[in-house]
Amino acid sequence: MPLDLASFLSSSGITLSLFMGGVGLIVAIFLIRNVIKQPVGTELMKKVSGAIQDGAKAYLNRQVRTISIISIGLALLLYLMSLAGKVHTSMPVGFLIGAVCSLIAGYIGMKIAVLANVRTTQAAVEDEHKALNVAFNGGAVTGLLVVGLALLSVGLFYFAMEGIVSKDDPKHGKIVVDSLVGLALGASLISVFARLGGGIYTKAADVGADLVGKIEQGLDEDDPRNPATIADNVGDNVGDCAGMAADVFETYAVSLIGALLLGTLSTSTNDSMREVALALPFLLGGFAIIGSIFGVMWVNFRKGSASQLLMEGVLVASLFSAIVYWPICQSIIPEDGLVMTSGTYSGTDLFLCSLVGIVMTFAIVLITNYYTATKYPPVNKIAKASQTGHATNIIAGLGVGNMATGLPVTLICAAIWISDSLAGLYGISIAVMAMLALAGIIVSLDAFGPITDNAGGIAVMADLPSIVRERTDALDAVGNTMKAVTKGYAIASAGVAALVLFGSYFLELEALLGEVVEFSLKEPKVIIGMFIGGLLPFIFTALSMDAVGRAAGAVVSEVRRQISERPGIMEGKDEPDYARCVDIVTKSALREMIIPAILPVIVVIVVLAIPALGHIALGGVLVGTIVTGLFIGLSMTAAGGAWDNAKKMIEDGSYGGKGSEAHAASITGDTVGDPYKDTSGPAINPMIKVTNIVAILAINVFL
Repeated sequence: MPLDLASFLSSSGITLSLFMGGVGLIVAIFLIRNVIKQPVGTELMKKVSGAIQDGAKAYLNRQVRTISIISIGLALLLYLMSLAGKVHTSMPVGFLIGAVCSLIAGYIGMKIAVLANVRTTQAAVEDEHKALNVAFNGGAVTGLLVVGLALLSVGLFYFAMEGIVSKDDPKHGKIVVDSLVGLALGASLISVFARLGGGIYTKAADVGADLVGKIEQGLDEDDPRNPATIADNVGDNVGDCAGMAADVFETYAVSLIGALLLGTLSTSTNDSMREVALALPFLLGGFAIIGSIFGVMWVNFRKGSASQLLMEGVLVASLFSAIVYWPICQSIIPEDGLVMTSGTYSGTDLFLCSLVGIVMTFAIVLITNYYTATKYPPVNKIAKASQTGHATNIIAGLGVGNMATGLPVTLICAAIWISDSLAGLYGISIAVMAMLALAGIIVSLDAFGPITDNAGGIAVMADLPSIVRERTDALDAVGNTMKAVTKGYAIASAGVAALVLFGSYFLELEALLGEVVEFSLKEPKVIIGMFIGGLLPFIFTALSMDAVGRAAGAVVSEVRRQISERPGIMEGKDEPDYARCVDIVTKSALREMIIPAILPVIVVIVVLAIPALGHIALGGVLVGTIVTGLFIGLSMTAAGGAWDNAKKMIEDGSYGGKGSEAHAASITGDTVGDPYKDTSGPAINPMIKVTNIVAILAINVFL
């Protein structure tokens, strides 16, 4: 390839990628305008949608206030540490940038979702395909916003630090990239709060609505007589839309920063090699945004079944990325290869690493789809087991969840081995960036789910014809599978991204100590650390499950009180006090999210502060957290998604249909699976990464 192209990509690659990030935001704005101009339907539809919007706004406003207090406190702590010379003065600024951008990604994504839901319902009055397009475009806003914002925030802060830090400083490169750790920490902590708070909210409302509405009173899903039904619909947005957006924003930003950190630490003595190593991850992310835009266009302009079109959109984005990555890698990598401390790697080596990430993404999507979609054996097995009772439904679901870890973990192992063989730890970081570069289209699928779910709820509460509910139910079933698929993707990418962060941890240790650091299994400290780290995801999920149980209990009590004190509600004469349930679950979620969210921070600091454990044991903690967290996260999300779709399969007429014993058992399974797939399982992702990022920051303070 021409030398001038290689020179341009290495010197201006980051600028080019930021331009493509800007294009992603422009397309997102275009899609927002497209969604908003769609008709909103009847006055009753507007009223129901308005109640959902008000509830979502009330929750997010309170969440922002709560998180802001914690964030400002942590930023002040980082500022004091910078005054003491423990961290660079830019770190608190980076922390606030990461926190604010993560909040923005979640807030705008949720805002568009609650605007798109009623428009999707109205589109379903006319045609299912039109409803698909409205819902998907609403989801695509979140997808493109997340990747565009993540790329721009990291890139612009990087450029700012390049200008601030003196080029004459021998540690110029390391100071610049270390400053980005603050941004990663801000994004990670907000992500944990958003995932936990949103997850506790959505499942407390869902479980509370189901226990009293469906099981005790025999009401259908989204029956307007259920006092918790608005809170349930609000929860779909704050959990699956705002929470997922913050989660993937954080994973993307953290993985990009991890790749930059590895690139800097592995090329510290060669500025030209460092320039190449830093530009490549940005270029992969930038061009993949264009691929995601093509994927969105494909879904809009093609006809076919919803599940087929959405999968085709992912395939189009993947193929585009795979095609453009080849000339990028061949152009930017010098003919003699990229020289790093761990070895010299060719353009072909790094292209193959990126291909590993793309293939792994598509494979994870297909595998999770197999375990959670109604047309495949695992979900059918759970539905069939429901015929013999509640216990057999639960047993079958747990079995499916455990089995669903096998293929993804095998794939992750293969991806790590191949990438490491090709280009060492930097190769693994490139594979992770290629995975996360597809986040634009993947998050679009996830945000599609709550929009279609809400659309169905609005159809019921607005008393629209049954054909409308049938159309929204068909899209909702696809949306449920897409939510499970994207959670599997998020957990798998988080697991591999955490490995990159662990690599950054020990390279940072070696730079600080000036010696080779080994985490030998002969060392008891490492084993102790692995046990502590392995325990952390179990305690974390236990706390979050308990939180859902307590919050759901409060909702159940309130729903029972309203039905008992106001008999007119069940007769359809009185309107329930929806706002009361929204208020109860909002307060409960925000109160319950704090302890689980700060748990990983406390564990890291305590382990590092104990002289008998220290940085060696902390390395074991990080490995243990990654391994057990990955298994728990995959198992919980797959089991929850399978339980949910087994219930929908029975409601569609299989194994006795609605009102049968099998249906009652499937509702129990779905209720148990709700906090599995929407609270504890997904919240494992940011918890793993927060543990690693706090470790990288903490060793600079304690050593």
